Amino acid sequence: MKLRRSVAVIVVTGIAASLAAAPAQARGPAARVEWGVCPGEVAAVSPLLQCATVPVPLDYRDPDGAKIDILVSRIASAKPAQRRGILLTNPGGPGASGLTMPADLVGLGLPSSVSDSYDLIGLDPRGVGHSAPVSCGFTGELDYFSNVPPYAVDDAAVIERARTVQAAAEWCAANDTEGRLRHITTANTARDLDTIRAALGEAKASFVGWSYGTALGAAYVSMFPDTTDRVVLDSNLGDTHLDYAAQRRYALGVEQTFPDFAAWAAARHGAYGLGRTPAQVRKTYFRLAERLDEVPVGVVTGAVFRFTTFASLYGKVNYPALARYFQELLHADDAAVSGPGDPVETPPEVLPWDNFLSAFLAVTCNDVNWPEDVNTYRSAVATDRKRYPMYGAASANITPCAYWAYEPSEPPVRINDKGPRNVLLVQNLRDPGTPHRGGELLREKFAKRSRLVSVDGSGHGVYVYGDNACALNVTTAYLVDGTMPKDTRCGPATRRLDDAAAQQRADTLDQLHRRNAPRLH
Repeated sequence: MKLRRSVAVIVVTGIAASLAAAPAQARGPAARVEWGVCPGEVAAVSPLLQCATVPVPLDYRDPDGAKIDILVSRIASAKPAQRRGILLTNPGGPGASGLTMPADLVGLGLPSSVSDSYDLIGLDPRGVGHSAPVSCGFTGELDYFSNVPPYAVDDAAVIERARTVQAAAEWCAANDTEGRLRHITTANTARDLDTIRAALGEAKASFVGWSYGTALGAAYVSMFPDTTDRVVLDSNLGDTHLDYAAQRRYALGVEQTFPDFAAWAAARHGAYGLGRTPAQVRKTYFRLAERLDEVPVGVVTGAVFRFTTFASLYGKVNYPALARYFQELLHADDAAVSGPGDPVETPPEVLPWDNFLSAFLAVTCNDVNWPEDVNTYRSAVATDRKRYPMYGAASANITPCAYWAYEPSEPPVRINDKGPRNVLLVQNLRDPGTPHRGGELLREKFAKRSRLVSVDGSGHGVYVYGDNACALNVTTAYLVDGTMPKDTRCGPATRRLDDAAAQQRADTLDQLHRRNAPRLH
């Protein structure tokens, strides 16, 4: 039997910014933006997309020094008379390209009332894609393939992983020949957003971000309360950065979200044979994981299996493929199996997703200090393995940030609760990468400026990406009319797409994932 599966590298997957050290905004006149044709792979997504470059300082502490170009895209409002302004967007990451985001949102069914009200603006953030990309030069020989740590089966596995991530951090430092890496931060990207706003001639800008995009949005609205308009943060990390605490919450997210898949699979026991009850499906997960820890099936180890499950919980559209994956592994009868992250078949050349991994590390490690003592990770892994047995020993595992060559150049952006009430938080109750707790944390920190929409739903991404009518209506009303709700609880989605519509949506989401996240094969 041949078992083949490829899984997206999932991005979660995040001021007392020292303004004396780095000004909130670049000085000098705004650059003029000239819209033109987008790069080929972007233009192929939609003929409506236009692109332009905006120069920004590499180092905002030296605004007259070296510049880098940020590539920006837009789909202009088709009804200028109804246009309110610009809506900046970010799909997450950090490290994901956002140039196709305006077209992606339209393709997923963004209401026309929103696209009529705004020019939809996408961009490759600094360090990503067409915007002064950074590269650590990761190759398959380094054994560093994913932004999500692998499951550590025991204490020795943490120590072994520490050697791998130390080499990865040193690899990054050695390949930072242009000196860009240290300047790829959330605070600097937020400054870029305000520079783009000014370059587009707008007094204010609205913003919508998902996943890590909520950390960027929280930093942006905190640093620039006077020039941010309506802000929507969807699937929240809980702060202005991705830190070790947020990474460890992946395990909480898995524990809260897996029961939805287990119930789905139990209802289809006759087809997949994974268990007649959700509890039995959960037992199947542990039985498979432990078996694969002892005897991998081809390249599918216990760590790969757990990662695949975690990634697949990001959307119910993945459940049939995940159930088949379980089923095939249960009945695998030979070692001729290929799976995600196969280190044997990976070529020694620089990995296709090197830029994503490099930008992810730069932002994550530069934003905030991570623990540097391997014993901290050993203890956390042991604790979380018991507390969250499905995935705790993965999300608590050590990353290259423990050995990063650069100290943060400024403190993490502190939430600024002084300003207009213009932050709408949207959050599924069950989300593997950004659990509901992240939304609660931001609601507490933006106590005066925010409201929280909690959705009885499962998966990563609510507005437009999900199918909850209440959340769609509430968020659209805020973006279009400025109607800020009270803290709201949306019940489960009741509308069911017909087969053709469901398949079209699944295809659109799959295309989006393929463009915005690297894949492990």
